[in-house]
Amino acid sequence: MKKITFFLLLVISSLTTAFAQEIDKTLPEFSFNELELAGQMHFLASDYLEGRRTGNRGNEIAGQYIAAQLRAFGYAPINGESYLQPVPLMKTAAPKTGKLMVDDMSFTQMGDLLIMRGPEATADASVVFANYGWVDGETDHNDYADIDVKGKIVVTRAGIPGDVSQAGVFKGIREKAKMAADAGAVGIFEIYSLPFPWGAFKGYLGGERMGLDNGAESATIPYGFVKVQDDFVDRLTKKKKGLKGSMASSGMMVERTSSFNVGGILEGTDPDLKDEYMIVTAHFDHVGVGKQGGGAFTEQDSIFNGARDNAFGTISLLASARAFAERPTRRSIIMLAVTGEEMGLLGSQWYAEHPLVPLEKTIFNFNTDGAGYDDISGISLIGANRTGIDPQVAAAAEAFGKKVIEDPAPEQGLFDRSDNVSFAAKGVPALSFSPGITGFSDELFKYYHQVTDNPETINMAYLKEYCQAFTLAARLIANRDTRPYWVDGDKYREAGDKLYKKK
Repeated sequence: MKKITFFLLLVISSLTTAFAQEIDKTLPEFSFNELELAGQMHFLASDYLEGRRTGNRGNEIAGQYIAAQLRAFGYAPINGESYLQPVPLMKTAAPKTGKLMVDDMSFTQMGDLLIMRGPEATADASVVFANYGWVDGETDHNDYADIDVKGKIVVTRAGIPGDVSQAGVFKGIREKAKMAADAGAVGIFEIYSLPFPWGAFKGYLGGERMGLDNGAESATIPYGFVKVQDDFVDRLTKKKKGLKGSMASSGMMVERTSSFNVGGILEGTDPDLKDEYMIVTAHFDHVGVGKQGGGAFTEQDSIFNGARDNAFGTISLLASARAFAERPTRRSIIMLAVTGEEMGLLGSQWYAEHPLVPLEKTIFNFNTDGAGYDDISGISLIGANRTGIDPQVAAAAEAFGKKVIEDPAPEQGLFDRSDNVSFAAKGVPALSFSPGITGFSDELFKYYHQVTDNPETINMAYLKEYCQAFTLAARLIANRDTRPYWVDGDKYREAGDKLYKKK
């Protein structure tokens, strides 16, 4: 068995080497200019762009710069006559004041209470316990079936039945307010139970947030979390009609705004494949200035420049766009720089929901993003061994003297934390090509979402090599005879089968 394994390794190694040797060294990516790339870095991550925060001036300037580059390279506009796809957004902030009374217990906003959403409201009403406050038509689960909550304040457990993990809690955050309102409740509060500090939770969800504007407010009744003593549920459930209570909220603050994705299309050269599209993505936003950035800053330096995250990826996208314009690929290419990644993958989510090229014609998403690098001898492949493109990535990395680091920091769930997941969730095979990391090391945290992440700290020689490997890998994937696809058993395979009508 060991001899067979060793023989297979030799065959794979020889095939990879042969593949690398067959690569045309006259391709444009072999002639990238380090100084040109460094110039782009010093602009996109400059103080002038003020951290490229979504919806702010610096973000818009960066987007217009990208659009100008795609126009100059000869890409067709992605949206009629425009290179921009508007992304409607809604800024929200938790109510400034709020209060919840339950019998002789009092909870105040940003103390033991966090009202997150809902309109200005006051009510004197009974407070009742509704288990998880969850309704699921597919399983006939209904926590409101045997309890009258009309005109009452509802308290529930956090999470959903069978899932009290962070994912379950956030699913509840998205959906429970509507369920309670539909049952007739005037307010709903979940009992906080996550295993990280209450103060951190309040800081994360109690400040300004941004989401997609789908034309409606996110809650029609006050909704939030309450931090209670261990005996709270026992006291509440002893009386079937609940306890005497009241609530007040100054109302969620709402501001509608917008940003935009930037995109262009380059037609492929193969008559049989040019109706298939590979979409290359990178987010061009970052986190802004001062308190917006969420990290430490000083009066001397308060700008979160985002050189690594993600001017690095944006420059790689532009480098590949230029190279493909000079030597097109067999399949057509969509170049898409997305906004709002730092706010929750908003730009890519909007595009995936409102594609400008049908997703069933989009055969692969090649995304580039990363927290930084601590190993310049390699590149990282987030999503290795899932879509069949690993030989192409390995050959491209080897062509520029780099190794492939497969899925570093698996505990971080990186695949589902960048824009590739917006496409994967729809079924499009996807991954992220990222700078070389060995894990979430001290070197990464020195720059990740810090004011220190500026152009002067970037290894420009590595930036060039990264852009070269990224471009060649994208080219090799776009030129494959066969389409990439999810391997059997992948969690996104079912969505892919549905999208491409394989079943």
